[in-house]
Amino acid sequence: MGRRHPDSAYAGGMWHVLAGHCARESATACLVREAKEEAGLLVDPDGLDLVHLVHMVDRPGERPRVQLFFRARAWEGTPRVLEPDKTVAWRYWDADRLPAELVPYTRAALEGIRAGRPYTETGWSR
Repeated sequence: MGRRHPDSAYAGGMWHVLAGHCARESATACLVREAKEEAGLLVDPDGLDLVHLVHMVDRPGERPRVQLFFRARAWEGTPRVLEPDKTVAWRYWDADRLPAELVPYTRAALEGIRAGRPYTETGWSR
């Protein structure tokens, strides 16, 4: 996971998985592009499995988002800080000892994946 720059507009100082906004591209093409741009990782789009989906809203009144989580079966490279204005460090975490400063929807997705659930909703009032 990457430690977001403290001045980031979203989740400054928190840990987060590789992420980004799709720019007129498929979700898997976006993942491949972001992995290369953010961390210097080369990911084969044919080696990706969709493992979780989060439908979330950060705060009441904000625009809902759908977050897709993929598992890469293989990749080339070691994560490097290539966008220091966005990410200041990369680190592997044991799934049983995730950092306290983890983006909430990322934590929800990781918990869902470990429990074998394909879908999570968060931030919605019931």
